[in-house]
Amino acid sequence: MKTVGLIGGMSWESTVTYYRIVNEVVKEQLGGLHSAKVLLYSVDFQEIEACQANGDWDKSAEILGTAAQNLEKAGADFIVICTNTMHKVVPQIQQKISIPIIHIAEATAEKLKENGIKRVALLGTKYTMKEDFYKAKLIINKIDVLIPNEEDMEIINHIIYHELCLGIISEESRNKYIKIIGKLKEKGAQGVILGCTEIGLLIG
Repeated sequence: MKTVGLIGGMSWESTVTYYRIVNEVVKEQLGGLHSAKVLLYSVDFQEIEACQANGDWDKSAEILGTAAQNLEKAGADFIVICTNTMHKVVPQIQQKISIPIIHIAEATAEKLKENGIKRVALLGTKYTMKEDFYKAKLIINKIDVLIPNEEDMEIINHIIYHELCLGIISEESRNKYIKIIGKLKEKGAQGVILGCTEIGLLIG
């Protein structure tokens, strides 16, 4: 069995989801008492969020690059970054290690193609929705990407950082997200990417 190196803590609430799913899949495929071989390096999200807010992506890449190096030294066979937004710095992290990083957008593109989805709505932090580091991986796979308007993007981003990352689950916020998804469906979205793991805490 391969050893998975998880870089988590962004936020820790969503990291729990990754750990659970990895173990569920191993149990499903191998049966019995099998569980995943996992190494988890959990960073301080306060530091990472400060880098995001200040546009200091190089510093965040250094922090996560160090985490990846430590996981490789500890015996990880590959790296999974337990956050969508920080895939922005995957190229810088990959330069620091010899083991591969599984890119979340590439894995998502494969799943979308399996399901015949050619036009998809993307929700996430404002960085994930606005910038190309995630969307480009979908577009190269000939998948059209729809994002919310500016006002809706601010609503989504605010709820992520001020509620979901703090473990606050609100019915009012759930309804706001569902309304935004409805608008994107009207524009032709065949599916929706919950491109921030915390959103999965709010919407099933």
